[in-house]
Amino acid sequence: MEREPREVLTTALRVERALVRVIEAILVLLLACMVAMVFTNVVLRYGFNLNLAWSEEMSRYFFVWLTFIGAVLTFREHGHIGVEALVKRFARRGRLVFMLITNVIIVGCMAVLFYGTWLQHDINATMFAPISRISMIWVFGVAYFTAAGIGLIAVIRIVRILTGRMSDAEVKRFAGEYDETELAARST
Repeated sequence: MEREPREVLTTALRVERALVRVIEAILVLLLACMVAMVFTNVVLRYGFNLNLAWSEEMSRYFFVWLTFIGAVLTFREHGHIGVEALVKRFARRGRLVFMLITNVIIVGCMAVLFYGTWLQHDINATMFAPISRISMIWVFGVAYFTAAGIGLIAVIRIVRILTGRMSDAEVKRFAGEYDETELAARST
């Protein structure tokens, strides 16, 4: 029994929302752990003249993970820096052309990032952090996730542009135009 396209789309949207929630939870957990480690280390250092050296190292690595994982969600929401002043001057068709060109370039950049991480994989896997002794692939390997995540989002956007399924709201977001309800939701 075949599923209707609308059912497939609804299922895909549910899966996407669930993945976004999981990624957001991971980001919150990373940030909370960073704050706890740094705060504990400050209290121990100034209050008891002790130091948790591993917490400095791990908070640095958590910050790297937080940045690279957060980049995927930021890209999904068109939150990265763009040349909106130029794109705003065009109508929908011109904006779609810019959106297509941008996403093709992004796919290329993410392919280079993924390939570069792949080339460095063996080196990073055999290097260990000085204090925690974890393999450095756990630190730098997050680039696999970022490259795959942003690359996948960009490929989906390219397909949606070429098949005429890009919504007006997303084209406006790409051009830096937000409606009042979206701005209100972002400020709360």
